[in-house]
Amino acid sequence: MSPSGLGQYLKPFVFLDFVDADAAIARGINVHPHSGIATVTVIPEGNLQFDKGEWGAGVLDYGGVEWMRAGSGIWHGDEFQPGPAERFKAFQLWVALPAELELSSPEWQFVPSTETPGVGPARVIVGTYQGHRSPARSFEGLNYLLVTLAPGEGWIYETPPGHEVGWLGVSHGSLSGNEAFVAGDMIAFDKSTAPIPLTAGPDGATFVLGSAIPHPHELVFGHYSVHTSQEALEKGEARIEEIRPHSAR
Repeated sequence: MSPSGLGQYLKPFVFLDFVDADAAIARGINVHPHSGIATVTVIPEGNLQFDKGEWGAGVLDYGGVEWMRAGSGIWHGDEFQPGPAERFKAFQLWVALPAELELSSPEWQFVPSTETPGVGPARVIVGTYQGHRSPARSFEGLNYLLVTLAPGEGWIYETPPGHEVGWLGVSHGSLSGNEAFVAGDMIAFDKSTAPIPLTAGPDGATFVLGSAIPHPHELVFGHYSVHTSQEALEKGEARIEEIRPHSAR
């Protein structure tokens, strides 16, 4: 998903990347900037080490989350290193911030897997689901779950009121709903608040699912930034240049 493509339909969700790779790739991630968005990194298989100084250090594995609010502008990409696992899978999601937060002070938050609440087979990565709230300091009206189903297991996502935007991405196995989905697929749902019934295939399924209240603004984007106006984008890009690290000059 990209901001100029499916992100236009699923905003505030504007970008999704799925990585299935040797852990060594984590050493080669280039430092790059963002503004106007938050990024959410979750690992459905394997693990990575993270170290962001005052923001924390440790290991991110299944059910843990990196919530990074770029706000007015940051550079990142150096916080992860290979973990104990030889391979890992990861989803990185970009979320367009509300207008009142798009130029806010940047922050990182690493939530270990032991602190993300479970609701049946789902872990609440971001937001609130059935009374269980993630510690990630996200804005209201946004949910992001990591779900693992046993072979043949059924599950229904009870869509919260107002969450007309919804999608899922499959990491492992297969799912059936109105149609069949397999590992590597991303599915955008019709805009609705209806419950979403899903059933795992013979190998089970692991997937992420997002739902949200629709983002009310047109998307204005630069290379790594997404904002609600040209003026906000220019401020974000100016701040990015102001704090550009020497290694990226």
